[in-house]
Amino acid sequence: MNFDTIVERISPTLKNITYKLNGHFTFFNDDDLLQESLLHLWLEYQEGKLENKTDSYILQGCYFYLKNYLRRVNTDMKFVSIEALLDDENTSSKEILSLRDKHSENDLDNLNNKIIVENLMKSFDKREKDVLNLIARGLTTREIGDKLDISHVAVIKITNKIRGKCGKYVWK
Repeated sequence: MNFDTIVERISPTLKNITYKLNGHFTFFNDDDLLQESLLHLWLEYQEGKLENKTDSYILQGCYFYLKNYLRRVNTDMKFVSIEALLDDENTSSKEILSLRDKHSENDLDNLNNKIIVENLMKSFDKREKDVLNLIARGLTTREIGDKLDISHVAVIKITNKIRGKCGKYVWK
């Protein structure tokens, strides 16, 4: 049994599984979970664990693997939500970029968050900073693209790069 054949057969159902699982987790997109499940499948295939298995069995294994993966990632990470700060009308852009939790009275947490933000801002190039500032202002992807004279697809790619860099600093 060829790996490409397996993937071709189960991909539509696997995409549905990743879409449904991702409904609870906003820090991944569906493609992230699909890639994670394909990596899991590849490793299982390399070890010969998919020999003579039905599509249903393989899909069920992917489902349980992704559930465990999401549970593990959810418990191992510290999530800082910029969107929660954007929801508050009285929040300044400086507070948004500092990722300061107004509900936390712990100065050490605030200091750690400021250090994280400083490191993040150093890692961003000019284009990423421009996109982040426009996101903080509440512009849509297409509006950001029009303002920066780039396509909305480029904005999405830049946003994904920003998320990736944030993940390095925010996840434990």
